Amino acid sequence: MKRLSVQAKLTLWITAWMLALVTIVLAFLFGISSQVAMQSAQEQLSSFVRGNLSAITKENQTLQFEEGFQFTRNGMYLLVYNGSGALLAGQTPLSYPATVAFENGLTRPVSDEDEEDVYLTLDFWLPFGWDDGVWVRGVMQMPEWSDAIERLFGMSVLLLPVIVLASGFGAYRMVRRAFRPIDRIVKAASEISEGRDLSKRIDLPPGRDEISQLAAAFDQMFERLEQAFEAESRFTSDASHELRTPTAVILAQCREAGKHAQTIQDYAEAIAVIERQADRISNLIGQLLQMTRLEQGTVSICREEADLSELAEVVCEEQRTVHPERSIETWLEPGVCTYFDVTLITRVLQNLLANACQYGGPRIMVEVRRARDSVELSVFDNGKGIAPEEQQKIWKRFYRVQTARSAGEGTGLGLPMVAQIVQLHGGTVELDSRAGWGTKFTVRLPVVEQEEIQKTEEVL
Repeated sequence: MKRLSVQAKLTLWITAWMLALVTIVLAFLFGISSQVAMQSAQEQLSSFVRGNLSAITKENQTLQFEEGFQFTRNGMYLLVYNGSGALLAGQTPLSYPATVAFENGLTRPVSDEDEEDVYLTLDFWLPFGWDDGVWVRGVMQMPEWSDAIERLFGMSVLLLPVIVLASGFGAYRMVRRAFRPIDRIVKAASEISEGRDLSKRIDLPPGRDEISQLAAAFDQMFERLEQAFEAESRFTSDASHELRTPTAVILAQCREAGKHAQTIQDYAEAIAVIERQADRISNLIGQLLQMTRLEQGTVSICREEADLSELAEVVCEEQRTVHPERSIETWLEPGVCTYFDVTLITRVLQNLLANACQYGGPRIMVEVRRARDSVELSVFDNGKGIAPEEQQKIWKRFYRVQTARSAGEGTGLGLPMVAQIVQLHGGTVELDSRAGWGTKFTVRLPVVEQEEIQKTEEVL
C-alpha cells in the first residue's frame, strides 16, 4: 500500500481536528440550549409576576388592581387566590391542574394529568395584615425547546459535511502553499542530481520563515559544491596538462638509460634529469593543492598582528643566501604593523622575489611603507620588463612570458598564487612594467583592527 505524503497527512489531520472541534462545539450547544431556555423562561415569568405585585391592593375587604396590572402577557397568566386556595381573579389555562399546592417564591414545573403539557409555576404570598393576604401565582407553559433543538440538530447534520469539506479544502490549499517552496527545493535538487548542473539555484524570495532559511542554506550549499567541483575539475585539468611534459621526460630518460647507458656516469646523468623533473612535479602538485585549498576555503586565514618590515627583512636575507648572484636591497619603514597571515604573506614575498630573480635584472629593491589606510609591499627589478600585451596574461595559471621560458623552468603558478592570497586578505596587487625601466609589483594590504577580524571570522 502506498504511503501517504506529508501534505496528505497534514490535510487529513487538520480536517479531522476541525471535525472534532465542530462536533464538540455542537454537543456543547445542544447541552446548554435547554438550560438557557429554562433559565430565560424562569426569568421572564419572575419578572412578570413581580412587576404586578405592587399593583394589587385591598381596600374595604375588596381587591383593587391599579393601572398597568396585566392578567396575561406573551403566554403568561397571572392568578390571584385567597388564603384558602379559592381563585379570586384571573383565568387558568385549559389543561392546567385544578389543585396545585402553593410554594412561596419557588419556580417549579407542573404537568397536567396526561403529562402532555408542562407549565412553569411561581407563587408569591402577598400579605395585607397579620392574618390576611392573597396568593399571586404566575403560570407559563414550558417552551417547546425540543423542537428548536431538533431543528438545530437537523441544520447541523446538513452543515457539518459542508464545514468539513470547506475546512479540508482550506487545509489542502494552506498545506500546498506552505509546501510549494519545498517542492521547488526537491525539483532543484533532482535537476542537479540528474543533469549534474550545479549552477541551478532554488532562488526563493528572501524571508524569515524556516522554509526560506532552508532554501537559502541549500543555495549556499549548491554554490559551495559548484565551487568545489570546479576547483577539482580545474585542478585535474591543470595537473594533467602540466604533468605531461615532466612525466614524458622521466619515461624517456628511463628508456634511454635502459637501452644506451654504459657507464656509471651515464646512469648518474639520467638520474639527475629524473630528479629535476620529479622536483618540478612535486613543486607543481604542492602549489596546485595550496591554491585549490585556498579557493575551497579549507585553509583558513590565521591573522595575527605582525611587523611587515621585519618579515620582509627575514625573507630578503634568506633569498640573498639562495640567490647570491642577485643584489637584493631593502628600504623598510620601521614599525609597519597590521593583522595578516604570516605564512601566506611570506609566500607572497617569496614568490615575488623568486619571479624577480628568475626573470628580472641583477638589482632587486624591496620596499615596505605605511600609506593612508593601507600598508604597501613592493618588489622592483631592473630587468627588460614585460610587454604590455602580456601584462594581463601573467596572472593566469601556468602562463610564462615567451622570453623567460629559456631562463628557467618555473611552474607559472607563482603570480596567480600571489593574487589569490592578496585577494583573500582584502588587498590588491598592481603591476608597473616598462621596457628599459624594469618591473614593479606593489601589494597593498588594508589596515584592519582586531574587532573587524573577529566580526569577519564570526560571519565565516
